[in-house]
Amino acid sequence: MISSILFLILLITGIGLFIRNSKKIIAAIHLGTSLPIADRKKERWFQMLRLAFGQQKMHRNLLVGVLHLVVYLGFIIINIELLEIIVDGLFGTHRILKGLGGFYNFAIATFEVFALLVVFSVIVFWMRRNLVRIARFWSPEMRGWPKSDANWILIIELVLMGLFLTMNAADYTLQLRRHEAYPLAGAFPVSGLIVPIFQNFSIDTLVVIERATWWLHIAGILFFLNYLYYSKHLHILLAFPQTFYASLEPKGKMANNEIVTSEVKMMLGLPAEPVSSDEVSFGARDVHQLSALQLLGAYSCTECGRCTASCPANQTGKLLSPRKIMMDVRDRATHLVEKGDAVKDHFLLDNYISREELWACTTCNACVEECPIGISPMSIILSMRQYITMEEASSPSELNSMMTNIENNGAPWPFNNEDRLKWID
Repeated sequence: MISSILFLILLITGIGLFIRNSKKIIAAIHLGTSLPIADRKKERWFQMLRLAFGQQKMHRNLLVGVLHLVVYLGFIIINIELLEIIVDGLFGTHRILKGLGGFYNFAIATFEVFALLVVFSVIVFWMRRNLVRIARFWSPEMRGWPKSDANWILIIELVLMGLFLTMNAADYTLQLRRHEAYPLAGAFPVSGLIVPIFQNFSIDTLVVIERATWWLHIAGILFFLNYLYYSKHLHILLAFPQTFYASLEPKGKMANNEIVTSEVKMMLGLPAEPVSSDEVSFGARDVHQLSALQLLGAYSCTECGRCTASCPANQTGKLLSPRKIMMDVRDRATHLVEKGDAVKDHFLLDNYISREELWACTTCNACVEECPIGISPMSIILSMRQYITMEEASSPSELNSMMTNIENNGAPWPFNNEDRLKWID
């Protein structure tokens, strides 16, 4: 009874903290304007299945794609056993689903095989990050917490898999010794290899090991669940809504501003519905003026760096890193939710993202094309450029000259209509 009460307290605390953190994330995303209407639902469901479930873009590098899929499937499949652990913890039972017989044995064996594959994959990922030192993992924005976070995630996954296999090995050893509380149940192709280590352990010691790893395993999963709020691994949950709501438009199509369109039509004498521009801000200076989809993208970002690695501006030494743009947006939104008025005098523009970064973008869409879950750093860059141009009128002199030429001459070049064809001579 005491064990069940303690388990209930642990479960309620873990889930309660997760709900609290989830509300913070939802509040941060809702700082922006509303999510777009989910039209073309069949295409959106297919896009989510393709990118989030199927991880299509990850398989451009076959080894990385397969290993990532293994970790992803392992995360889902192994945690199916949580259902049994929760029931056992609440009611004081042990392996309550053992009555399923052969299917139960198959399930436990499958969990163990995936646990071993996850361990192998995580070790490879750690080596790629820390020994091979792939360049995109060592960019300036990945110093400090982002770098530590990536390694902590790998360590946590190794610890969880280790606890799971050790728990099963101690359990299996107790089954083989015919302990009355541990009836024969399950198949243990991986943890069975650890059993010889426990041969000289006493029954009492084995029970302590099995119970300790059982408690640490469930506590570790609840800890990991709440660690997600502070980690780039939020994409485990947010990749699905992100890929569902991600744009279905062609990559080169930019969002149209209805207020500007209406004004231009009226200037040209074309029929147009007047759009109220009261308290309207063109573009974005802060996260409040970004869309909820852009903020969802910031929280969904895996910080994998594929966007930055493919960015031609970054490759030629410019300050721009699309990954940093997403990290800055997420940091600003988080600071606003957690600190409120304490950061009201700061803005996304200038305090987090510099103008030099924004104007380095070539709008080539390489970052959008490379993102495994369809995030668009470029849309944020364009929104902030629009604010600089239309609200502050402080765009670079080269752009000002071009826009003046378009206004006066109908073309980007400083020649009037009569002189346009002089280049032929």
